[in-house]
Amino acid sequence: MEQTITAFFRQYQQHFQQGLQGTADMATVAASYAPAFIAASPAGVSTGHNDVQLPQVMEQGFARYRQLGTRDMLLREVRVVPIDALHCLAHVGWTAIYARDGQGDIRIDFEVHYLMQLLDGKPRIFGWVAGDEEALLREHGVV
Repeated sequence: MEQTITAFFRQYQQHFQQGLQGTADMATVAASYAPAFIAASPAGVSTGHNDVQLPQVMEQGFARYRQLGTRDMLLREVRVVPIDALHCLAHVGWTAIYARDGQGDIRIDFEVHYLMQLLDGKPRIFGWVAGDEEALLREHGVV
């Protein structure tokens, strides 16, 4: 399970990097998610569906990251905690790199905790828990 989930997030990183470049196939990125999912952050808990709107919402998210100067998103580590044969919690460490005009890049390390399901050997994200992204961006002077 650990190898499968780690390989999934390596691919997910590539999709994210393509999204930052404006070249990602949003249908492929959306295929990383289960038909329904849940997200939790300090902003609250929300649910979503992997439908025709998801690729549009994701493209808007990538556009915002580009507007903020996000140059890269690097996978630092993946720690997998199995729940049962088909589910796990993946603690994923990321490093976001923001380009700043006339200054050095800003690197921000953060972690997201993903709820994963493996059906027919294919992993999908069905939930995630993230910290306060906006506060972290303000703290580092990105926004």
